Amino acid sequence: MAGALSAPRRVALLGATGSIGSSTLDVIARHPDRFQVQALSANGNVADLLELCERFQPEVAVVADESAYAGLREGLRARKLRTQARAGAGALVEIAGDSNSDTVVAAIVGAAGVSSTLAAASAGKRLLLANKESVVLAGQVLMRAATAHGAQVLPIDSEHNAIFQCLPADGSRGGVRRLLLTASGGPFRGRSRQSLAAVTPDEACAHPNWVMGRKISVDSATLMNKGLEVIEAHHLFGLSADCIEVVVHPQSVIHSLVDYIDGSVLAQLGNPDMRTAIAYGLAWPERIDSGVAPLDLNALARFDFEKPDLEAFPCLALAYAALRAGGTAPAILNASNEVAVAAFLDGRLPFLAIPELIEATLSALPVEPAEDLDVLMHCDGQARRKAEELLIRMGHA
Repeated sequence: MAGALSAPRRVALLGATGSIGSSTLDVIARHPDRFQVQALSANGNVADLLELCERFQPEVAVVADESAYAGLREGLRARKLRTQARAGAGALVEIAGDSNSDTVVAAIVGAAGVSSTLAAASAGKRLLLANKESVVLAGQVLMRAATAHGAQVLPIDSEHNAIFQCLPADGSRGGVRRLLLTASGGPFRGRSRQSLAAVTPDEACAHPNWVMGRKISVDSATLMNKGLEVIEAHHLFGLSADCIEVVVHPQSVIHSLVDYIDGSVLAQLGNPDMRTAIAYGLAWPERIDSGVAPLDLNALARFDFEKPDLEAFPCLALAYAALRAGGTAPAILNASNEVAVAAFLDGRLPFLAIPELIEATLSALPVEPAEDLDVLMHCDGQARRKAEELLIRMGHA
């Protein structure tokens, strides 16, 4: 006689209206017996959040932007939904850490997601981590909290999820020689630095393989996204910068590889669709249908690999330097990058000036020990102010 099904996992999805959120909800909708949406959050996109509340009937909906609270509350009432409206950063931290959910999907973009991600880890949740800035800014603090409270940290960006799948199942790192993070190369792969002087935000956001938000798309175009992933891999998997390499693989079919000392190299392959990694994180250690089409190996003409061009894309080298410097250097890197990318998207900063602003901010601020979140958040704010100040000095106010 078959055993009874276990209770559904109760999921709090932070960043529900973004691309990761949409993919997560698509997977959840395919398995209503396994997953229940307990909470949804958005920054200020009330219209889309209300649509999701009507479809998934969560207990709580949160807007980070407190000015959007009235619209959310009244919209829920108008739809006669029982979902409770909440607002503000404090509400995000509360729903991430309360006992109403056992799984938190951290998909808020940028440093804004750090506190709620840490709250989920400190509450011992299963944490599906898509907010790489949490690890870049506060990786040491986050992983220490996860270990202390028994949280399961499962990365769901494609590269780290691939590495997670290729590492020994017992969690050991024995026999691992290198982690090889693959990079698509972004929309400007193969172009010289000089040819990038006049690129526009729309060009930078036109990723050849992945559908992503504008900030992460720009990070992919500068290769900063891969630099942040190197720092993230260091914290998630406990390997030094010297054991983490980046290789450009434009087809985006091999999502990353693990090189072992016996000469074996294990790779995880799949179509470029985030639902694979999300489904793996939601159901781990089981595997479930994600809705992703099977990989057609016969249709793949070739696999290409090349070294990243650090002259055209210096952000990757800046990230390695920040990781090796340690302490608050990655926090400075992350904060100044967010300022630089926002300025580029607003038309205030040329594409090639993004790494210039980051490097100038790193040079202007001292690197200090990073022992707790308060120190790191203070450093984050200090770096943002310095980057804005340098923007004005560079004539890009």
